[in-house]
Amino acid sequence: MRLSTSMIYQQNVNGILNGQSLWQKAGEQLATGTKVTTPSDDPIAASQAIMIGQAQAETDQFTLARTFSRQNMSLELSVLGSIVNAVTTASTEVISSGGIKSNDDRTTQAQALEGLKAQLLNIANTTDGNGNYIFAGYQTTTAPYVQDPTTKVVSYVGGYTPISQQVDSNRTMTVSSIGPDVFNNATGDAVKEPNGSVQKDLFATLDIAINALKTPIAEGDTAAQEALQVALATANRGLRNSLNNVSSVESGVGIQSQELDQLDAIGADRKLANTQAKSALVDTDWVPAISSYIMQQASLQAAYTTYQNMQGMSLFQINR
Repeated sequence: MRLSTSMIYQQNVNGILNGQSLWQKAGEQLATGTKVTTPSDDPIAASQAIMIGQAQAETDQFTLARTFSRQNMSLELSVLGSIVNAVTTASTEVISSGGIKSNDDRTTQAQALEGLKAQLLNIANTTDGNGNYIFAGYQTTTAPYVQDPTTKVVSYVGGYTPISQQVDSNRTMTVSSIGPDVFNNATGDAVKEPNGSVQKDLFATLDIAINALKTPIAEGDTAAQEALQVALATANRGLRNSLNNVSSVESGVGIQSQELDQLDAIGADRKLANTQAKSALVDTDWVPAISSYIMQQASLQAAYTTYQNMQGMSLFQINR
């Protein structure tokens, strides 16, 4: 087999080019901290890294969803606390009204209850920071409760589907209650009326007490006095039912808030596991990478030296 001078040179040039490529690749790993910069570097690792990245993107989306959910729940918990305070105050007013003998005093009590009713109506139409009504379901742009200017009856006109949010891959929860669940509902152990019905509409309950207290009673009219006491007793039972119901809703929201904290902890662990798994696949292993860089550098320097020495071995140089 004959070896020409050009063939020998070409082999040395190829060795130099190959050495440069390997040395630059090792240097790139050190510079970027990544050993898989293109899929061709390690197709399997690159594919698995993409899958992990997609999983992490989903985890981040759920983390953001839980942040918004927690904001909604925090606002609702604050509002529910205000409702509890107002209903408790109304119950105290109703109970104390039973011993009042003067029509004027009863009218004053009625006005106090009207003020509490207006306060609760305003609370029922609470909006969040974006102007959305929190108790209106998905009809967030319309006030859920309206009061007839003549009869003073309060009615719900909002949506009947609570707002829900997917907060994890297998968990969807209600993040904002609808008005009827808060203001027009009762728990399973609600106090019943003598006829077996349950007084559960908060605004209607207040109207019962207000209308009874605003009705004048003539001195000695025992029938009217008894009717007043019956109305106040009904209102008192209704307010107790409403208070228990709001407290139940408050408890449910609180439990979901705690669940969000647990899901956040799980999400943080999942994110750490994904980060570690992806790092093991594509990040530079520094000790072997540095060793490889040094060895490739030495190999390239040897290739340069060999090439320079070969220049003096040409037949033309020998015969000169």
